[in-house]
Amino acid sequence: MSFKAVIFDFGGVFTSSPFEAFARYERERGLPENLIRTINAANHEDNAWARFERAELTLDEFDAAFAAEARALGHHVPGRDVIPLLRGDFRPDMIEALRRIHQVMKTGCITNNVPANVQGTDEAKNLYRAPIMAEFDHVIESAKVGLRKPDPRIYQMMLDALGVDGAASIYLDDLGVNLKPARQMGMATIKVTSGPQAIGELEQLTGLKLS
Repeated sequence: MSFKAVIFDFGGVFTSSPFEAFARYERERGLPENLIRTINAANHEDNAWARFERAELTLDEFDAAFAAEARALGHHVPGRDVIPLLRGDFRPDMIEALRRIHQVMKTGCITNNVPANVQGTDEAKNLYRAPIMAEFDHVIESAKVGLRKPDPRIYQMMLDALGVDGAASIYLDDLGVNLKPARQMGMATIKVTSGPQAIGELEQLTGLKLS
């Protein structure tokens, strides 16, 4: 086996994409389609969302800053409304694939998240306490280290922690912008659109039976 480690994003990989919840919120309030994603994509390194995921803003500050970004586009979306939309539903097939990979390879998780003590629901707070986290050899949370994807430094932190180089690693994420730095560091990458799709590509790369 040429690969020694598999590194995962969390939300949108082990859970259903928050984009589904964003879309539902927008439909229910008569907002333009993809408004929240548009806000998050603008100035993606220094917008309210990016600063919150680096723990540079409090919840109140994020609430106001996100609302201001929405208001600049002519709409009302408080930041506090967005936090509960992040949770998603677990994908059991992906969790089982992780368990099987962890038996024979190193595993890591790099997640852009918000500080646990200010998340909007008990479910969100408990997301990173789930038994699934025990299947990772190392976990990096943006809100704890003050860096977030796609900053190349956070990927290098994971490679160093696992003791592998990029060419020996596979990286999975549901966002293309987060895959680009991984590819530049030599990693094989998988853009996750569904559990079965990601598992199929992982099986091809690793030669393991994961389902």
